[in-house]
Amino acid sequence: YGALENNYIQQYIMIIRKYKKSDWTEVWQIIEKVFREGETYAYPPEISEEDAHKVWIDSPKETYVAIGKDNKIHGTYYIKANQPALGSHVCNCGYIVSETARGKGLATRMCEHSQEVAKGLGFIAMQYNLVVSTNENAIRLWKKLGFHIVGSLPKAFKSKSAGYVDAFIMYKELLT
Repeated sequence: YGALENNYIQQYIMIIRKYKKSDWTEVWQIIEKVFREGETYAYPPEISEEDAHKVWIDSPKETYVAIGKDNKIHGTYYIKANQPALGSHVCNCGYIVSETARGKGLATRMCEHSQEVAKGLGFIAMQYNLVVSTNENAIRLWKKLGFHIVGSLPKAFKSKSAGYVDAFIMYKELLT
């Protein structure tokens, strides 16, 4: 990333911190829009707020928010074990950036942050189970950050706008 972009990110985002209960209203406003779009997450577009809270806050090991200098939440991510027991050394994350903060490097910063958190939690790798093939920006970013496509799932995602599209499994070892 260029110096100008890094400078902008530093000016735009103050901190990435653990989610607090009082953050929910802002987090819901960000994730609801993405879930309703039906283009990048497999959750039903009509997901209830209660069910969204379960998948984004209650089920993960930890959830984080990115707070801007305006004191508003501009992004969020969760981290959890990808599988139980014998597969629990590999984590899974989900990231969402608010519409107003997209294209400013926030997803990069959250992904880098999540990798450090993952290492601190004892995870040795990170896996994304369903990266939708039409989500070209995410695929490009994950590759740039060292993730590899380790599997392709034909027509595994039913995009609201494009119908059945492929999805990828992406993976990165963290202990290198």
